[in-house]
Amino acid sequence: MSKDKFPVTNAIRVLREHGVAWTDHPYDYEERGGTAVSARELGVPEHQVIKTLIMEDDRRQPLIVLMHGDREVSTKNLARHLGVKSVTSCAPAVADRHSGYQVGGTSPFGTRRPMPVYAQASIAGLPRIYVNGGRRGYLVGLAPADLVRVLKPALVDIAAAPGA
Repeated sequence: MSKDKFPVTNAIRVLREHGVAWTDHPYDYEERGGTAVSARELGVPEHQVIKTLIMEDDRRQPLIVLMHGDREVSTKNLARHLGVKSVTSCAPAVADRHSGYQVGGTSPFGTRRPMPVYAQASIAGLPRIYVNGGRRGYLVGLAPADLVRVLKPALVDIAAAPGA
């Protein structure tokens, strides 16, 4: 499918504005399927599918965390890095309000309000990544260098094995 067959989301507007080359990757969205489903549907390693998480610190200040699909965020390490007592995931309705996207379709690009972005450092070393394009069932593939150039995230080491 060509790019003009997809709805133009805020994420796509930001990618265009910054001259980012991306590829479209629609897939059949499954409720609560997460990155395992999108990786399977796209035929790519789950490690290269980057989840966009809307979290908040103990003062309820929102932030974006980008993490490998097959890893979890060590909220303890992130809180330590930020110098706060705790960091937690936002409730879906709160995450939707902060980002302007529906949970399951949250992109780090083109959020409703600016938020600090923290990315697992190892994401920058991947050959290609897949992030949400601003709607459920739609990822975009791009070079990690473009994500870093556009979002200017703080690169942090906050990955934990699932269930750790």
